[in-house]
Amino acid sequence: MDLIRKITELNHYKPNLSGKDFLLTWEKSDDDLKVVLQVASILKEMRKENISLRIFDSGLAISNFRDKSTRTRFSFASAANLLGLAVQELDEEKSQISHGETVRETANMISFLSDFIGIRDDMYLGEGNKYMRQVGEALDEGFAQGVLPVRPGIVNLQCDMDHPTQSMADLLHLISEYGSLEALRGKKIVMSWAYSPSYGKPLSVPQGIIALMTRFGMNVELAYPEGYDLIPEIVEIARNNAAQSGGSFKVNYSMTEAMRDADMVYPKSWAPFHIMQQRTQLLMNGDRNGLKKLEQVCLANNAKYKDWEYNEQVRKATKNSDALYMHCLPADISGESCIKGEVSKETFERYRIKTYQEAGFKSYIIAAMMLTNRFKNPAGILIKLIERNMPRVIR
Repeated sequence: MDLIRKITELNHYKPNLSGKDFLLTWEKSDDDLKVVLQVASILKEMRKENISLRIFDSGLAISNFRDKSTRTRFSFASAANLLGLAVQELDEEKSQISHGETVRETANMISFLSDFIGIRDDMYLGEGNKYMRQVGEALDEGFAQGVLPVRPGIVNLQCDMDHPTQSMADLLHLISEYGSLEALRGKKIVMSWAYSPSYGKPLSVPQGIIALMTRFGMNVELAYPEGYDLIPEIVEIARNNAAQSGGSFKVNYSMTEAMRDADMVYPKSWAPFHIMQQRTQLLMNGDRNGLKKLEQVCLANNAKYKDWEYNEQVRKATKNSDALYMHCLPADISGESCIKGEVSKETFERYRIKTYQEAGFKSYIIAAMMLTNRFKNPAGILIKLIERNMPRVIR
């Protein structure tokens, strides 16, 4: 049985995921990442085979979205429900946080019978990932002092630095398209800035892509207009990863040149690093007038690069004129969701269903992060689920 073979292969790896929060992909070993990808693939297949994946009889998964979300919000809820957990969303406006409750206190109060906490905090550069670690430290204390029966695992649902559930779902999508992780070695992926009629989009998606895809021997090209830099330290991580994996990493200031012979393309807008630094300070100071002025400056600057649109002309420069188009969604679609945006309507429609399939892997990635956090031997747990032979839907 192919499913049993896939599960048995997990025993070949030596991950260190049990009891560990999943905050940044570059903090994880290659084996850690491969196990999460494999478990996610297995969970997807098991659900397709109508096998119940409920490993919890009760318990909560807390979602704390400090920024807007559709795909990740529902993916987290779906993943938790898949494993048998109920989901409770923490609405900070309706909680005592709005009355000055500390991070240390909130973390413990929501965790008495909770197993996981998913957090999105991507608005403040230098603050989002730090906040997640503060929550983690509070949970460590609560568990050590006997306040909490278990220490809930934290899943980063997007921060200022990384979007690991997105980039891992993207990678699993590529594995599905090309057949294996090894088959991606030597393939060219372009992470390109693209024009958007809005400003302030986080850096975490492009940073997550360049830091993850360089781990596995891919040729990664980062394209953006001069001045639209990412966090320098994370760019350096990508450069070092490429050197170690046998792939390559290159920065290009032309979208068209970067796209030449690309196997996969990821045209996505983001705000320049220095702008995000300014924006963060204005947000923290509550300076609304300053934010409005900054927005006008940024929109005017974006408008200089309206030609940074992925369209049919640019697509023809890619390998076989048919590179796999990728996006975390929602894309700014020219002539549909906006007048001029990241991708032309015609080109997006060509790959629209593929982007839906890409998004569909996220629930399984999150579920895999949860399962491997809680269980030291994920292969053993998956075998037990098969042996239990409980259908997800009674037919």
